[in-house]
Amino acid sequence: MTSYRSSPRRNLLPATAWFFSIALCAAQTPQRSSPTKSMASQSGVVRGKTYSSDLVEAGRGLFRQDCSFCHGRDATGGETGPDLTRSRLVREDIGGEKIAPVLRNGRPDRGMPPFELTAQQISSLAAFIHSQQDNAAAAAGRAGNGGRKGVDASDLQTGNAEAGRSYFNGAGGCAACHSPTGDLAGIASRYEGLELEKQMLYPKHAKSKIIVTTLSGQTIAGTLAYEDEFTIGLTDSSGTYRSWRTRDVRYKISAPVNAHVDLFSRYTDADVHNLMAYLQTLH
Repeated sequence: MTSYRSSPRRNLLPATAWFFSIALCAAQTPQRSSPTKSMASQSGVVRGKTYSSDLVEAGRGLFRQDCSFCHGRDATGGETGPDLTRSRLVREDIGGEKIAPVLRNGRPDRGMPPFELTAQQISSLAAFIHSQQDNAAAAAGRAGNGGRKGVDASDLQTGNAEAGRSYFNGAGGCAACHSPTGDLAGIASRYEGLELEKQMLYPKHAKSKIIVTTLSGQTIAGTLAYEDEFTIGLTDSSGTYRSWRTRDVRYKISAPVNAHVDLFSRYTDADVHNLMAYLQTLH
């Protein structure tokens, strides 16, 4: 018997894809005092670097565009992203020397892809993160709390909705499976903020479709209801459950979530932000 079963995929979300890495964080409270200087302790020697306000502001804009949906607008953590102001790697970093390799190489083992950033962009991001780490240490009662902030829906509203609509109907191929007046109608009311983005990137509870072909050549289509090594079962259009021994039929499973995973290698940051902005209009 020939089986066309789809291979299961790992959930790549979180962290997705476009997120700063959990690799930047080890939850240790930094001992920092100056709001304008980044300090690192190496072999007992404390060194520092002062960043210009222009560099910090450039990093702030880049961080809020690409990173705030995971790590919060001020880098103190989000629902899925760690608090970068408490990161040992950041504390030991000087001028981006430790942050840069993580950004450029990614951490595939933790779901972080490599980022194509210029040296100037990395320097600006490092400057902003260090400034936030300094500010967090200086704020009364902030250092050592271990709190993690949520992500506001506004943190995810950085894209262009019209560009997202064009991507949905065109290059993204989303319209082949989804409809803004059908399955996606009201989705922005059912999911908000980070939950909506999770559904967009890796939808939960997506039903797999299956076509079974019997030995006599009859084909039966439906929604996958059961699968193991010996049995395959589906629910047909009438709501009736039907099953067969796997050795007696051929079948092909189409898992919608796989189509979303396949997009990971094709998405640009702009695609994700724009598509998210478009989905947020579907109330």
